[in-house]
Amino acid sequence: MTISQAAGNVCTISALTTNKQKTANSVDSKVIYLPGTECVIKSQASLSAFTSYRVGGEAQWYVAPRNVEALQASFEYANTLDLPVTILGAGSNLLVSDQGIPGLVIATRHFRSKHFDPETGQLTVAAGESIPSLAWEAAELGWQGLEWAVGIPGTVGGAVVMNAGAHNSCIADMLVSAELLCPDGTLETLTPAELGYRYRTSLLQGGKRIVTQATFQLQPGADPAQVIATTKQHKQHRLSTQPYNFPSCGSVFRNPKPYTAGWLIEQAGLKGYQIGGAQVAQLHANFIVNRGGAKASDIFCLINHIQREVQERWSIWLEPEVKMIGEFQAVCG
Repeated sequence: MTISQAAGNVCTISALTTNKQKTANSVDSKVIYLPGTECVIKSQASLSAFTSYRVGGEAQWYVAPRNVEALQASFEYANTLDLPVTILGAGSNLLVSDQGIPGLVIATRHFRSKHFDPETGQLTVAAGESIPSLAWEAAELGWQGLEWAVGIPGTVGGAVVMNAGAHNSCIADMLVSAELLCPDGTLETLTPAELGYRYRTSLLQGGKRIVTQATFQLQPGADPAQVIATTKQHKQHRLSTQPYNFPSCGSVFRNPKPYTAGWLIEQAGLKGYQIGGAQVAQLHANFIVNRGGAKASDIFCLINHIQREVQERWSIWLEPEVKMIGEFQAVCG
């Protein structure tokens, strides 16, 4: 199999030629072939196309493995060169700095597999599978339990890490177990209790372990038409209450109970407030949208402005739900 620079997301296990192994040892090369694989690492890869905000600088190194073996090889490469590792799923809950990300960015978006077990009602799915796509597929089979997730942008891996949720449901309610790859290359399987789930977070957040797959408990045997109808209702609710016409990351802030972040921001008079190409959405104040040409620094500064305004009015400091990666210090005037 021949791999060119343009095929940087092709990662399958097979033997390498001697020339490829030599290339892998050259950190000056624009393309690195991992020894023992045909997995390509690209240098200075733009990340803006890989985030839902459509902003962000370059990854120093970028790789998108398709299986656990290639993922393990990627980790080994980073450890050998003492490179920091950043995990990237669908990039839907992420703000990447304009300065980019040093080290190795590992994208799991190409981890794709799923198995519906009608005997147990369990769905085992790889980390790169789309959450909305799974919700529709389960509905068409008459499996209940994922209707709430149809409007959740992102992949299974990210949803497991952040305990994604909507409509009074969340990943922790249905997760049976998650398989994780540890930095030393070993695999472990943890239960929800071991993952330390809380509102929109888990012990995995900020850690170095990667979700490779997850098993969910669903309820098969329902009328597909009924499940599809419920799923459509959830989707329509999201479309009518949240802005999908411009790039965004979804909800920017966690809700500080008993309030909602959107209500606090709206009451502070910030709907429509704009910095550069970044704007507080008119439809839902807990969304910041890229109106066109926004930089990551515009979004970051708008987040900071919202926090200060809400703090001044309500004495509440809003905690971001969006994960910020890279250098952001001193970008706001």
